[in-house]
Amino acid sequence: WLSPANELLAESWEMLIIGRFIVGLYSGLSTGFVCTNVGEIAPTSLRGALGTLHQLGIVTGILLAQVFGMKEIMGTPTMWPFLLGFTFFPALLQCALLPFCPESPRYLLINQNEEAKAKTVLKKLRGTDDVDADMQEMRDESRQMMREKKVTIPELFRSSLYRQPIFIAIMLQLSQQFSGINAVFYFSTGIFEKAGVSEPVYATIGAGVVNTAFTVVSVMERAGRRSLHLIGLMGMAVSSVLMTIDQVKWMSYVSIVAIFSFVAFFEIGPGPIPWFIVAELFSQGPRPSAIAVAGFSNWFANFLVGMSFQYVEELTGPYVFIIFTILLLIFFVFTYFKVPETKGRTFEEISASFRSGADKYTQDDLNTLGADSQEKLHTILDFY
Repeated sequence: WLSPANELLAESWEMLIIGRFIVGLYSGLSTGFVCTNVGEIAPTSLRGALGTLHQLGIVTGILLAQVFGMKEIMGTPTMWPFLLGFTFFPALLQCALLPFCPESPRYLLINQNEEAKAKTVLKKLRGTDDVDADMQEMRDESRQMMREKKVTIPELFRSSLYRQPIFIAIMLQLSQQFSGINAVFYFSTGIFEKAGVSEPVYATIGAGVVNTAFTVVSVMERAGRRSLHLIGLMGMAVSSVLMTIDQVKWMSYVSIVAIFSFVAFFEIGPGPIPWFIVAELFSQGPRPSAIAVAGFSNWFANFLVGMSFQYVEELTGPYVFIIFTILLLIFFVFTYFKVPETKGRTFEEISASFRSGADKYTQDDLNTLGADSQEKLHTILDFY
């Protein structure tokens, strides 16, 4: 795969592995940092939409890579090193823009105790001087944090207070990767070839277009995180059943449509929601550790699917996606019974819902919340 024309550019496979390792390291870190930061700076009413923009950036990058990777553009023996080198340009742009990004006001107030600076940043982010409601919400969370010590990763699993939300966070990440979406994208060209598509690369790009388009749709979410995740999981389950119907020649076209619908339903729920809902499930203290655990779960599951799918496919043949169907139904049941709705609720209201019950709250705990928040809190507790 190293032709004489480009061996001066990439004569060492070790360089390629090291480069991919560095890019992968950044990708793993950014998935956690970006979602956390967006969740902390976004207004409560827009937290879902802004959180989905992170997923939109990812799928847009995937689509661009698919287009530039076509053999008519840069997918050739002489041009592929330049395609890999394109990573340099968005990284350079990010480095140039990062100094203009303000620090999270929630971090400034709660972690650094710099209220004046937090208020200044919040005014800049909101575009208004009236930020009293946001400041009060952060003060409430800060008072709650004073009752908590810094939470480490082992304590997330040992403490009964955090065990349920961290389990939910991990399951949401697994629902994204074990849904089969990366199996579709990693091996989509081969899937389309088996379905009888003459130019499978174009069908693969078509799946990327659907992926991007429905991410845009999910940005305008109105139904709530939990509802969208349920719709996405069930839609993917139905689509994965249809993807197995390819033994009859004319049914291959059903399989192609099923792949497109599979991708579309993924971006309605399981694509964007697991990333930013994790930041919503935890208060400022345990949030960094929870993000780290969730990110590891996601990428490890991604690795398992990427490494094992082709071997599982050899064993199961056209019925490989039935495995994903079963997993999707399991995640659907789990989401229905265990995942709370977080849309329109503050971080404190959400984290409060995981405490051991209304009878375990002290009056001081309730007094840290306003009347509206107390009413919402009891509504959440009724869910359980």
